[in-house]
Amino acid sequence: MDKIEKLNQLRAQSLEGGGASRIARQKAKGKMTARERIDLLLDKGSFRELDAFVVHRERNFGMDSQKILGDSVITGWGTIDGRLVYVFSQDFTVFGGSLSGVHAEKVVKIMDMAMRNGAPIIGINDSGGARIQEGVVSLGGYADIFLRNTLASGVIPQISAIMGPCAGGAVYSPALTDFIFMVKETSHMFITGPDIVKTVTGEDVTFEELGGAATHASKSGVAHIVTDTETDSLYLIRELMSYLPSNNMEDPPFKKGKDDDLRTDEALNTLVPDNPNKPYDIKEVIHLIVDDGEFFEIQEAYAPNIVVGFARLGGYSVGIVANQPMFLAGVLDIKSSEKAGRFVRFCDAFNIPLIVFEDVPGFLPGLDQEHGGIIRHGAKLLYAFCEATVPKLTVVTRKAYGGAYCVMNSKHIRADLNLAWPTAEIAVMGPDGAVKIIHRDEINAAPDPEARKNELVVEYRELFANPYVAAARGYIDDVILPSETRPRLINALHMLQNKRDQNPPKKHGNIPL
Repeated sequence: MDKIEKLNQLRAQSLEGGGASRIARQKAKGKMTARERIDLLLDKGSFRELDAFVVHRERNFGMDSQKILGDSVITGWGTIDGRLVYVFSQDFTVFGGSLSGVHAEKVVKIMDMAMRNGAPIIGINDSGGARIQEGVVSLGGYADIFLRNTLASGVIPQISAIMGPCAGGAVYSPALTDFIFMVKETSHMFITGPDIVKTVTGEDVTFEELGGAATHASKSGVAHIVTDTETDSLYLIRELMSYLPSNNMEDPPFKKGKDDDLRTDEALNTLVPDNPNKPYDIKEVIHLIVDDGEFFEIQEAYAPNIVVGFARLGGYSVGIVANQPMFLAGVLDIKSSEKAGRFVRFCDAFNIPLIVFEDVPGFLPGLDQEHGGIIRHGAKLLYAFCEATVPKLTVVTRKAYGGAYCVMNSKHIRADLNLAWPTAEIAVMGPDGAVKIIHRDEINAAPDPEARKNELVVEYRELFANPYVAAARGYIDDVILPSETRPRLINALHMLQNKRDQNPPKKHGNIPL
């Protein structure tokens, strides 16, 4: 009985983390404990912990007398909606969640298990960074984790939840994962903190301004989902998982809802304005078409001129990429090209079909864009669509101009089905610009140049700014009523269930980073 009693005592000791006073300080900041986060994330009672008795091995700086069971991270596995996931949760109450050698070993062990068993890995980050007392051992531990993040990329989904500080080299593990969740006010990510920034550059900046959730959601694009509370983040991670397969060898979960596959919606027929320069909200289009109107948007506040996210069509999980006329007329620029390119590559890696809603007037012109490398960044999105072998469907709702027409999943880059609404305008450029080039001399010689130009614009629009020239060449497979879009897309997904396509054998391509 003494041995059983000892086991029970050690188990209880491990559950205490950094102790009652440190847990109270954690709660005072509005933060949950590492274990509470795991319990809320996973199905009730499903968590199984590993390495609860591990302690650090550092003897210097008085550390040999400060050993806490489990050290500063909790690791194990459980289920989300009955599906296996692996998880680690950094414990800020133990040495500020700092990464020691054994902390890294625990994380590495669970990541290796996730890879061997083909299940997602979810990391909950709340750490002061490297454990300074352990020096290069701590740095080596980070590098061990980075390597596994890279090897796991495209093999199993990797999700990071930032629920406290994440600074210095520590930020690169989340940056290598597929999705980053942050919480307003309590999450912070940065390479160098405000004090160092002040010393080196003289800039005064707060934690929130430098690396808060709002900053990374709208300015840097580092954060994919931002929530008001930790509870919201953990709930949304569970929801995100419902769209993803467990690994790259599986199909995404199929969930048939109550929405009718043959449902049409007359509202779509009048959604695109008659005036081609008047905006409309592409999210309205998405909500009217997808199952039950449910759309899980990714990076909502970053590069809002393009919309990406997950939904279901006829029960199939799909990734949606859509130009947004409400912002910058839906043009492609540096930020939107990167945002959409990365999303397309994720969907392709995990067998998630792609649905594209296209209304793009071209690439954003300007000195800043050209000097910022729009050529290179725009090529990332082009590369991603060309490389993707999952089912790829495009619906041209209005404008499809110039090189952007090619980039947005055109027939020429292996799209499987390209549909257009009657409002579609597919051309090298908009009528106004085209007429000024083609008929420059005629316009200048006219008694009323502006009136003549307007007449020629009407002629050009009738001749070319429509879907029928492209349809005549087979570049558009069909012109459909907008109201028919949902059943046509679902039918196409059924048709493409057994699609097989592949790229030439190679180690990997050289995407224009």
